[in-house]
Amino acid sequence: MTYVVTDNCIRCKYTDCVDVCPVDCFHEGPNFLVIDPDECIDCTLCEPACPAEAIYAEDDVPDNMSIFTQLNAELAAIWPVINQIKPELPDAREWDGVENKLQYLER
Repeated sequence: MTYVVTDNCIRCKYTDCVDVCPVDCFHEGPNFLVIDPDECIDCTLCEPACPAEAIYAEDDVPDNMSIFTQLNAELAAIWPVINQIKPELPDAREWDGVENKLQYLER
């Protein structure tokens, strides 16, 4: 099983999860992070570390966010690895908790 970054990460991009990942499975886009399902070792460390509560175990991804499982795999293949903590996006706190942010995902 892998973990999946979902909707609430968009336009927030907190990197607390990256800091705890032992295998560098996170990849960074302009305003979103994803997990490479081929690299994730199911260590469970990232889920509680995410301040936006945007990370789910693959089997627990809400039905209305199921597209994010595919998006994580697709974007991890083209985005660079991120393995260091960085500041969140400048307006992250304003976007944290906003629903249905897929339309704002920058590739």
